[in-house]
Amino acid sequence: MARLVLPLLLIAVAAGPAQAQLLHRAPPTGPVAGPPPGTPPAEAEISPFPPPDPKAWWDEKRPSVSESADPLGGRRLGGARPIPVDSGVDPSTYRLWGLTPLQWQILHGDEMVLEVWVRPARTVRQTVVRITVRRDGRAFVQGRAGLACCEAGIARRIGFDAELPAGQAQTFLALRSHPMWAAPRDVRVSQGPDLADSVCVDGTDYDLTLMVPGRARSLRRSCDGAAIGEVAEALEPTLRAAMGHDPRFDVIFPGGASFAGPRDAYRDLVSHGGSLKPDPRARAQPPGVAPVPDDAAATPPAPAPGPGLAPSPR
Repeated sequence: MARLVLPLLLIAVAAGPAQAQLLHRAPPTGPVAGPPPGTPPAEAEISPFPPPDPKAWWDEKRPSVSESADPLGGRRLGGARPIPVDSGVDPSTYRLWGLTPLQWQILHGDEMVLEVWVRPARTVRQTVVRITVRRDGRAFVQGRAGLACCEAGIARRIGFDAELPAGQAQTFLALRSHPMWAAPRDVRVSQGPDLADSVCVDGTDYDLTLMVPGRARSLRRSCDGAAIGEVAEALEPTLRAAMGHDPRFDVIFPGGASFAGPRDAYRDLVSHGGSLKPDPRARAQPPGVAPVPDDAAATPPAPAPGPGLAPSPR
């Protein structure tokens, strides 16, 4: 009997504090973290719980955009006029990619914006790279990549904004007076008077836009290596500046930012009497732009003096 009583006493002594702790523990006060019962799984994964005050959502201060994400931010139009942009990219499209629309940019002095869109024909994966050079000598790169199809937004979109190392600005400022900006926006490759023009059905589209104070110039080069080679001097430094910021961006360009092949193809075309002519099948120009004769030469008129853009055939 003594053997049975002793263990029972020990159990009672040990259980006393535990029972007292359970009896005297105050129930939790305030909202319970986590979604309430019955919350749909998709909503439970993304929504914070407890939910924030609806009024506070509008009244609380939002973090300001970093300088590299909007290098020309905070400027007012004043008496200046918006720079007309004929790139074919609507301002709402820029918003989907998380970029300030090019049509809203205000430039002063020697400032410039160089933008490149890359659109492969066999995939919906697209990339956008924007270089901005400010009058203080600093240069910035903004890169975006994503799947531009089949959803209301840009699926799997990634992006980065960064300032380029000192001295990079001069590389891009030197491109402002390059002869390529005097060429037609859309071209077709002409091999010569005795050869049929090449027809391209697959490849990659490159859309380039150079904006300087008061003017903007857009070029589209698709598929054919010789046509792309004409604008290689702008494509290479732009895409090279975007490399190394995000491995998910770099993997889209396994060959890096080299356009040596297209550049050689363009030189070979010109050396054998070929040329790039305005493409009569290109999309219609905005109102007020004079048409270009089909036999107008496109390569390459001399650039206009000064840092601005040269007048160009359309």
